[in-house]
Amino acid sequence: MTVLTYNSDLILSAKQTRLAAMKLAVLSTAAKNEAIEAIATALESAQDEIIQANIADCEAAESEGIAKPLYKRLQLDEHKLKDNIVGVRDIGKLSDPVGSISIHRKLDTGLILKRVSCPLGVLGIIFEARPEAAIQIASLAIKSGNGVILKGGKEAIRSCEAIVKAIKKGLSQTTVDPDAVQLLTTREETLELLKLDKYVNLIIPRGSNSFVQFVQQNTTIPVLGHADGICHLYIDKAADIDKAVNIAVDSKTHYPAACNAIETLLVHQEIASSFLPQVAEALQKLNVELRGDEATQSILSNIVPATEEDWETEYSDLILSIKVVDSLPEAITHINEYGSKHTDAIVTEDIEAAENFLSLVDAAGVYHNCSTRFADGFRYGFGAEVGISTQQIPPRGPVGLEGLVTYKYKMIGNGHVASNYTGEDAKPFLHKDLLQ
Repeated sequence: MTVLTYNSDLILSAKQTRLAAMKLAVLSTAAKNEAIEAIATALESAQDEIIQANIADCEAAESEGIAKPLYKRLQLDEHKLKDNIVGVRDIGKLSDPVGSISIHRKLDTGLILKRVSCPLGVLGIIFEARPEAAIQIASLAIKSGNGVILKGGKEAIRSCEAIVKAIKKGLSQTTVDPDAVQLLTTREETLELLKLDKYVNLIIPRGSNSFVQFVQQNTTIPVLGHADGICHLYIDKAADIDKAVNIAVDSKTHYPAACNAIETLLVHQEIASSFLPQVAEALQKLNVELRGDEATQSILSNIVPATEEDWETEYSDLILSIKVVDSLPEAITHINEYGSKHTDAIVTEDIEAAENFLSLVDAAGVYHNCSTRFADGFRYGFGAEVGISTQQIPPRGPVGLEGLVTYKYKMIGNGHVASNYTGEDAKPFLHKDLLQ
């Protein structure tokens, strides 16, 4: 029999986070918003320290041969930091997701039922690179009344330490216990975190396919996330070519390391000969390597052949696979077979074709005539996101505040007993909804 051993210091930290989360769960909206503003102010004050820490992380990662997509995610410059601080303040402006009543029902005279939203408890967030994730997630956790245990990748350790130090300093000036936010720094702690089902209510991994699968396979705690970002853009036969070229270029090159960048471009055969040369020229000017099926190669002779593996690959880089399809149904079939249920888009002026695509493609995000790069919590107006979920059950897509709460049923009576509502002389229930 295998005996599990536990890190006593980590357990103590998890307990402290749990207690802090319990106190946070009952704080007023005003108190939480004050904490959010304190976090933003503290991050502004610590800007130089955070950026210098990130420079040190980037230099160390580069010397160790970090992959280019991961390196781009690791970088946190002044502009990106300021954008994230704006996002923190945007979270403070959002409605409080806690305490919302979705059912208010009179079961009988004096017997009232309410379904009320409440925090999940403690979130365990494990992420690779992207130190700004610590900013976004901590702010969303505080606003939604949750404690959070953060575990950043080793490549971002200095950045995360500087960020969490600032967040805790800001919280120390408020009614929110700084223990509500904790940072883990070692791989061993990651493995231990996955065992803490007594203290952690939800694990959210943000990273590569293999990383997310590892987390899912090594914990009994519920996991929210996505394993791949294999996004598609389909150019329909009724597409506006100029519009399609612009959308394709943005979807691939705006930030190729992002999970919402396209990896496969599908083109209807009727438009392929006119569209492909134009989009290829635009993409190759930006150093995108193109890989195509036989039909694509017959039009673009200087590209690499695409293989079955290409349709299943998230490049996270300036590489794009292209396939010519006979019809909209073939495009939808390809997407549903190879896609990761993240975000897929169609470019067309045919409204019926667009509606069919949006209805039949099985993805968290389905777009018409716009870039897949809009799949983002900040761009959706969530302030930020804890991650993107591609699972079928809610929450799905970018997960903001609404995905970090659950609900409980609260019932108030006056000596009511269930036996009065059963049997020969059973009282009837009124079941009268009291919500407007």
